[in-house]
Parts: sequence; structure tokens; C-alpha cells
Amino acid sequence: MPPQSLSKIIATVFFVGYIPFAPGTFGSLVAAIFIWTFRPDVLETVIILIAGFTIGVLVSNTTEKEFGQKDSKQIVIDEFVGYCVAIAFLPITIEYVIAAFFLFRFFDILKPPPIRNIERMFSGGFGIMIDDVAAGVLTNIILQIVNIVITW
Repeated sequence: MPPQSLSKIIATVFFVGYIPFAPGTFGSLVAAIFIWTFRPDVLETVIILIAGFTIGVLVSNTTEKEFGQKDSKQIVIDEFVGYCVAIAFLPITIEYVIAAFFLFRFFDILKPPPIRNIERMFSGGFGIMIDDVAAGVLTNIILQIVNIVITW
């Protein structure tokens, strides 16, 4: 299998990005199902985040060129990794998994100023990935605060 084909498979999260409507939402949903199913511990979470971001940057860069358009909607590895950031180091309960999903999608779609500014600062694979990571960080901060308040 040529490397570009493998890049497309990974960048589209095993072809989820080809779903004709809301591919980013489906990419995030696959990540939520992944987290719910495998329930990674802290070390596994760190590995997923580092490997996912690094691989995401590389395959997004290659696949963006292959598709011939900036941040193609078929590339959903950024939503997958962004959601993993959103839920990282939180209890893996159905409530947090669902809250992280909806909050992450809200911030990823709306792109409030800090996220929009980050998106505009970078291009290529890094640019594709970093705005979703930022949306994930914002989601995670909110949910960490909720978690502290609930457990306090």
C-alpha cells in the first residue's frame, strides 16, 4: 500500500471522513466510542495524545496536498485527537464522555476568538491539528472545573 493511501486512511480515520454530512462530528463520535471502549489510563492517554498529534500532523500535511484543498473536510484525524484532548484526565463516565463530545463540537464549530486566531496562525498539517487541540483544551479546562466543583 503506498504511503499516501495509508495517510488518507489515517487522516480520514478509516474513511469516516468520507461520510457526506458532518464528517467532523462523526470523527469526534468515533473518538468518543474509542475512549469509552478502551478507557485509557494516564500513561495510555499521554501516548495517545502525543502519537495522535504527531501522526495527525504528518498525515494531514500529506493528505491536504493529495486532496488539493486546505483543511479538507475529509480529514477528521484532527477531530479525533481534539476529542481525546477534551476528555483527557477526566473520569470516563457516560456524563463526561457526552459532555466532552458536545462541548468539543461546540468549540470546534464555533471557533471562538482564541481558537480562530490559532487556526489562522498556522497552515499545513500543524494548522489542521492545532485548532482542534485548542478546542479540546478549552473543553477540558471547563470539564476539569466541573469535576473539581462536583467532587469538592
